[in-house]
Amino acid sequence: MPLEGYPDSPFPTLQDHQALAKYADDAGFSALWMRDVPFYDPRFGDTGQMLDPMVYLGFLASQTKRITLGTTGIVLPLRDPIILAKQTASVDQLSGGRLLLGLSSGDRAVEYPAFGADYDNRAERYREAFGLIKTVSETSFPVAETAFYGKLSGNLDLIPKPFKSRIPMIVVGRARQDLSWIAE
Repeated sequence: MPLEGYPDSPFPTLQDHQALAKYADDAGFSALWMRDVPFYDPRFGDTGQMLDPMVYLGFLASQTKRITLGTTGIVLPLRDPIILAKQTASVDQLSGGRLLLGLSSGDRAVEYPAFGADYDNRAERYREAFGLIKTVSETSFPVAETAFYGKLSGNLDLIPKPFKSRIPMIVVGRARQDLSWIAE
């Protein structure tokens, strides 16, 4: 996404995007993919995907029937993993289990200060957030203690849970991770 060219602007117009997504679904395309670009930085060129990917995926879930809806790199160290888990499970429920969650560590250091996030420890925060999303999504009343994101004592349960037992999560690129961690 977006499903249009925009050679004269860094921003897509989103003209006919709803109709184009339906057309892709009806034509048998396998997936629509969203990027996560929180800010426009002219040094990086285009914005690619200017809408919040989770909000946009929720909208597209209501407009399509079969096509997989995926993210090509939610910048995990810039997002709260519990809120992202809830958003992800919500989109997964609304789409009937058609969500693929691609997660990246982010490559735009300039965005990190706006979030009050440390660019240098993004690999550690990525691993911890990845695990926390799995824990709260796949476990009822989970117990977890994290260095960066808080503590769960088993007295709270994230709802909704994914449409099926789990949401497929993909490491986009290497996300600054060791290959043995990715393989596991």
